[in-house]
Amino acid sequence: MNEQTTALVTGANKGIGYEIAAGLGALGWSVGVGARDDRRREAAVAKLRAAGVDAFGMPLDVTDDAGVAAAARLIEERTGRLDVLVNNAAITGGGPQEPTAVDPATVRAVVETNVIGVIRVTNAMLPLLRRSASPRIVNVSSGVGSLTRQTTPGAETGPISVAYAPSKTFLNAVTVQYAKELRGTNILINAGCPGYCATDLNGFSGVRTPEQGAAIAIRLATLPDDGPTGRFFDEAGEAPW
Repeated sequence: MNEQTTALVTGANKGIGYEIAAGLGALGWSVGVGARDDRRREAAVAKLRAAGVDAFGMPLDVTDDAGVAAAARLIEERTGRLDVLVNNAAITGGGPQEPTAVDPATVRAVVETNVIGVIRVTNAMLPLLRRSASPRIVNVSSGVGSLTRQTTPGAETGPISVAYAPSKTFLNAVTVQYAKELRGTNILINAGCPGYCATDLNGFSGVRTPEQGAAIAIRLATLPDDGPTGRFFDEAGEAPW
C-alpha cells in the first residue's frame, strides 16, 4: 500500500481549489485534482507536475452519483486509502438572487452542488478515509454563510443572496452534524472560509489572491490529531457560525 499522504481536492482545476492542491502538493503529498472538465483538469495536473507536485487527475462531477462512486474506486485502486478530502467545488448560481426574484431552480442547483455534492463525495470517500491514520475533511465555506455576520448591522456580507449564501450556511450546519456523528473516531472535519478572493466565481472582483484563500484549507488539512473538529475558521481564527 502507498504510504505517501494522499489528498483529494474537488473543483481543483482552477482558483482556490488549484492553490489548495498546489499547497498540499508542496508538502510532498500526492494530490488528486478533482474536476468535471477534462481539458481543464488535465491542464491543471500538467501545471502542478511541472512545479514538482505528485498530482493525478480525478474525473469528478460532485452532482453525479455514478461519477463520484467511480472516483472512490479509482482512489482505492491507486492508493488503498485517502488521508485528506477537501470539498471545494461550488457554484454561485448567478443572479438575481433576491428572494422575491430568484428562480427556485437556481436555489436547487446551488444546493445540489454546494451541499448535497459535499455529502455525496464525503460519504463515498469515508470508507477510504477510515483507513488513514490521521484523516481530515475540510469543507470550503464562506463568511457570507455566517448567520451571525448576516444579522450584524454594518457587517459586510455581500449582495442579497438566497441561493449561494444560504448554501454555505447549510454547509456549515452539515459540517457540525458530521462532526457529531464522527465523534470518537480519528476523523476531524471542519469548515473554512478563504475570504473574498479574486476568482471567476465572482468575476475576479475579490481582494485576496487564490493562494491566500487556500491557506485556511491547507491549515485545516494538516491539523494535529488533537485538533478541533466541527468548527468554522477563517484566517483570523475561529469564525462565528
